Amino acid sequence: MTARAHSPAEDVLIERRETFSPRVLAAIWIVFWLLMIGASVQDALRNPVTSWWEPVLWEGSSALVASGFMLLAARVRRRYSPYLDRPLTWFGMYLRWLPIVSVVFIVTVYAIRHGVYASVGRIYEHPSWVYIFVYETVRLTLYACLWLGVLFGIDSHAQWRIEEHRLLQTRRALADAKLAQLQAQLRPHFLFNALNTVSALMHTDVDRADRLVATLGDLLRISLRSSAQEMTPLADELHTLELYADVMCERFRDRVTLAWDIDPAVRDTPVPVLLLQPLLENVFKHGVEGTVAQVAIVIRARREEDCLRIVVRNCGSSFAPGRRDGLGLRHCRERLIIIYGPAASLRVLDDGSGVSACVTIPLARAES
Repeated sequence: MTARAHSPAEDVLIERRETFSPRVLAAIWIVFWLLMIGASVQDALRNPVTSWWEPVLWEGSSALVASGFMLLAARVRRRYSPYLDRPLTWFGMYLRWLPIVSVVFIVTVYAIRHGVYASVGRIYEHPSWVYIFVYETVRLTLYACLWLGVLFGIDSHAQWRIEEHRLLQTRRALADAKLAQLQAQLRPHFLFNALNTVSALMHTDVDRADRLVATLGDLLRISLRSSAQEMTPLADELHTLELYADVMCERFRDRVTLAWDIDPAVRDTPVPVLLLQPLLENVFKHGVEGTVAQVAIVIRARREEDCLRIVVRNCGSSFAPGRRDGLGLRHCRERLIIIYGPAASLRVLDDGSGVSACVTIPLARAES
């Protein structure tokens, strides 16, 4: 079944839910730097003159300052999200700040290291400042590209999920509009046919015509009431079908017998409103009007495995040469596709002894 449309407030909540959790990103960031610190400690301990806290300070100061820049990068993610469909532009928006970030990063990190060493009465020795600036800039550029790639992947995935949700909502809205259009076309179609039947009797049998007008009034009330809903219990749909059958059997009462074979277990199963009427209408139009022979019509509803199977069958007729599906059958198929997708079907079969219209509806989708 098609889902109801979401309100704008619900759309915002859904979009927020689709975005990547900052906590997960923070956890990945922390694990990364713990691994970096651990590897640096393990490497430094091979040198007997190096204390364990020195590699912790080296990598820890880098992690501390880098975390500040990472927070800034995360805060401007929404500002740069419109460029996600242009990766080079997206990366360029971030990397244009790299020269400034590099200078601030190196100055801040080495100031922290010098300060800590001075606090314990030692001097932090390192290569020349030219070497430091080149080495740290290259290293920072590699790390920046790595983490920007992670951010790009996260934001691209979140944006894709949001766009997928919006596309799904648009498709649902279009499906609802199409379904409403089909229902709007179907109701006057079958009412006009019923009116034609009443008109045919008005000049020959006034009492019968009067009864048919009353029955038609009931049909009209049901049709107007069903305009506000898409689905109805099978029992209600069968009641509507009985009223229509009463109208048509009055017109062809000497040539038609109608039998019902309905499993009580499926009477509460939801089905599309006015789904079965076009099938019965086809029986009268193609199986009864074109012959003077007696026609037996059987309407059957059964559960078969995980599906509801409804059959409208007339005995003694066959397909006409060059037969093509009419408006009613086409509408029924389109509505089944819109509501259930490919899991539902409508097949019209000629087995030589009669013609059957077979509707198959997945019960799991129907009951939901």
